[in-house]
Amino acid sequence: MDIRTAVPTIYGDEWTRFGETWKSQVQQLRERFHGQIEDVRMPQEQPTDVPIVYVKKSAVIEVLGYLKAEPGFDYDFLADITATDEEVDPRFEVVYNLYSTVKKCRIRIKVRVAENEDVPTAVGVWAGANWAEREVYDMFGVKFAGHPDLRRILMDYRWVGHPLRKDYPLRGYQIFPTTAPIDTDLLK
Repeated sequence: MDIRTAVPTIYGDEWTRFGETWKSQVQQLRERFHGQIEDVRMPQEQPTDVPIVYVKKSAVIEVLGYLKAEPGFDYDFLADITATDEEVDPRFEVVYNLYSTVKKCRIRIKVRVAENEDVPTAVGVWAGANWAEREVYDMFGVKFAGHPDLRRILMDYRWVGHPLRKDYPLRGYQIFPTTAPIDTDLLK
C-alpha cells in the first residue's frame, strides 16, 4: 500500500479533513518565512502522511513559536522531537512533530544539521522539549544550544558513542562492571 492512499476512518481520511487547512498554513508559512523555508513536502504529492516543512536552522525557534501562537495554526502540543541519520551532508534531520489540540491536525517541521553543528533549543517554546532534546543528544549526538541541562538521559554517562547513528556498530556492546558513582548534585 502506498502511504499516499487515503485510509478511510469513521472521521474520513486526513487529506480530505485537513488538506485545505494544510495548504493554507503552508502558504502562510512561505509568505511569512519565505527565505527560511527550504522545502515543503505535502501529502498526496510526496510519500508522507502530514506536511513536512524544512526550515533553516537559524529560524527554527521563530517558526515553532509562530506555529504555536499564531491564530489559525494553534500547534500547541509538541508531540515529539526525534532525529534521523541520513549519512549525507548535512548528516542529521531533527524532526519536530506538532499537534493542534484545537484543529485536531498535525504538522512536521524538520531541520537539517551537519555533523558537530548545534540546533537552538526549543525549551523556551515548550518546556517539554527538555527531555526529548536530551534523548536526541543521547542517541544521535546532536547538541542543542542553550539547553538548560544537556546530558545523557537513556544511556550510562560513561557510554561511548551514540547508538542510533548509522555508523554505530550493530553489536556495539559496552559492559560496565561497576555501577556509576552517584552525582550528589543531581539529588539536590
